[in-house]
Amino acid sequence: MRYRLLGRTGLRVSELFLGAMTFGEEDGKGVPEAECARMLDAYAEAGGNVVDTAVNYLGGQSESIVGGLLKGRRDRFVLSTKYTLSRDGEDPNASGNHRKNLTLSLETSLRRLNTDYIDVYWVHIWDRNTPVEETMRALDDAVRSGKVLYVGISDAPAWVVARANTLAELRGWSQFAALQVPYSLLKRDIERELLPMAEELGLSVAAWGPLQSGILSGKYSRPGGVGAGDATRLSADALGEHEHAVARAVGSAAEALGVSAAQVALAWTMSRSPAVHPIVGASRVEQLRDNLGAAGLELPAEIRAALEEATGFRPGFPAEFIEQTAPWVYGDAGRRVVPRGR
Repeated sequence: MRYRLLGRTGLRVSELFLGAMTFGEEDGKGVPEAECARMLDAYAEAGGNVVDTAVNYLGGQSESIVGGLLKGRRDRFVLSTKYTLSRDGEDPNASGNHRKNLTLSLETSLRRLNTDYIDVYWVHIWDRNTPVEETMRALDDAVRSGKVLYVGISDAPAWVVARANTLAELRGWSQFAALQVPYSLLKRDIERELLPMAEELGLSVAAWGPLQSGILSGKYSRPGGVGAGDATRLSADALGEHEHAVARAVGSAAEALGVSAAQVALAWTMSRSPAVHPIVGASRVEQLRDNLGAAGLELPAEIRAALEEATGFRPGFPAEFIEQTAPWVYGDAGRRVVPRGR
C-alpha cells in the first residue's frame, strides 16, 4: 500500500480508505462485529491506515465498533468521522452544520470512538440553512481545542467548498484538506467541477461508491452472478443496459489483466487523478482482500480508454465550450504555449 499526503497537510494517508458504514447490525443489514474485526485486521496488514465512519452510521454502532476494535492501536490509524445528519429526528437542532450540532455530534463521536481526538472530521453534507462562515469558524475552534486535527467536507457543490476555503484562508481558520464525493465509472459527475476544483485547491478526494453498489464488481452481469431481481439495494432503473455495458467492459479489462473486476474499477478511479482515494467497504473479509488488490494496479492506457469510452461520459458546458473555442480565443500562438504543470 502506498501513501499520499492529505491535501496540503503533512498527514500520510493510504491510497485506499476503509469504509465502516456497514459495521454493526440493524434490521437485517450490516456486518457482525467479529467479521468487522477480521476486515480491519486484513486492511491493516495490507498497509491501510484510514478508517472512515460517521456519527449516524447504523444508529451509532459503527463508531462504537470501530472504537472498540482500535483499542490499544488507535494512534496508528487516521480516524475519520462525520457530522451533519440527524442524531434525533424529533430535535431540529440535532442535525445540520451549525455550531450546536457540531459540538454535540463531536462529543458523541469522541465518546463512542473512545478517543480524545479525531484525525479528520468531515461535514457530511452541505446544509443550506447554516452560513458557511459559522461552520468554518466552529470547525476551526474544534481544531484549536485539539479535539480535531484536520477537517474535510462531503457531498457539497464546488462553489461552496471553494468559498469556504477562501474565507478560511483570509481569516486564518482551518481550511478543508479533503473532499468526499461519489465517484466511479458509472458516476463521473465530479469530473465536471468538483475534481478540477479539488486538484486546483490541493484537496484530497475520498471517493465513495467506487463499485456502484457492486455493479462494477460484475456480480449482477456475469453468468451465475446475482440477478437483477435480487438486487434489493438498487433502484429499479439502476441496472439498465448502460450499467451492464460498463460492467461488461470492466469484466473484459479484468480478464485481459488477470485480475478481478472490482480491482479494475477501483484502480480506474485512482488512475484519473493522484488526488483520488477510493473508500472500500465490504460485508466479508474475502471481499475486502480482493478490493485491496487494487493497490498498486496500473491500468494500460488502452484499457483506460476503452473503459472511459464505454461510459459515454461528456463533461458538458463550460469545459467542452472552453476546449472547443481555444483555437479562436488564443490564436495560432496559443498552440505553442505549454500548459501549466507540464
